[in-house]
Order: sequence, then C-alpha cells, then structure tokens
Amino acid sequence: MTTAAAIGGVSYFGVHTPQFMGLDPLAMCVLATAGVAGLGYLIGPVIGSQMWRLTHRRMLSLIEDKDREFHQHIKRNRADPATQSTTNPVPDFYGEKIGSMKEYRQWLRDQAGTSFLPTFTVTNGKLRQDTGEKPAGD
Repeated sequence: MTTAAAIGGVSYFGVHTPQFMGLDPLAMCVLATAGVAGLGYLIGPVIGSQMWRLTHRRMLSLIEDKDREFHQHIKRNRADPATQSTTNPVPDFYGEKIGSMKEYRQWLRDQAGTSFLPTFTVTNGKLRQDTGEKPAGD
C-alpha cells in the first residue's frame, strides 16, 4: 500500500510540479519530503503518546501510581549530593539509567557506597572531617 502511494505520488508530482522560486521540481519534492519528515518527527511522539493514553485509560492510573511510588523510593535512597565533587560525582543521582531490576540493585549499591564517603568542611580556616554532628559553639 505504501509503495503504491509512493509510486503514484512520484508519477504525478514528478511530472506536474512547476518551478517554485526558480528551483527544480525534483529539488522542491526533496525539500518538501524532508520538511514533512521533520514535522512528523516533531509531532509524532505527541500524537502517539496521546493515542496511547486514550487507549489505555484503565491502566494509566496504575502506571502513574507505580511511577510516583518509584520516584519517592529513588528520592529516599539516593546519596546526599553534598558528598560529591568534580572528581567524584554522585552516580546517576536521578536514577535515569535504571532499566531493569539488576540495574536498580546496582544503583542502590552505588548510592549506598557514595553515602559512606567522608565530607570535609572548613571552619575558622581549619579543615575538619564532618561527622554529621554540630560543633559545640553553634
């Protein structure tokens, strides 16, 4: 079906396309095809996601609840960003690379390992290791 439409379009527009702005008809067809493809690339995901939402209404609330619960779990288990530095950043802070249970377990291990890194602060010009307790003078 698609092939028949392509052959029909090429046979009609290949012969009946006038010059536009001094460009060759074939160049205009190529530009029009590229424009329509680009527009489809931009609009396709929006239309596709809306169609999916319309056809899966019953499951949508369950999926959103699971996503919300998973996001809360990620927020609860991620490492403190105060322990990161430019040479040792917190690994995958938002959990964006989690795609399976194996990757999720690895993410939990990475976050737990980062939580135990020592933090240092400078107080009155002296470097000291932060133990999580407030100094006596504060």
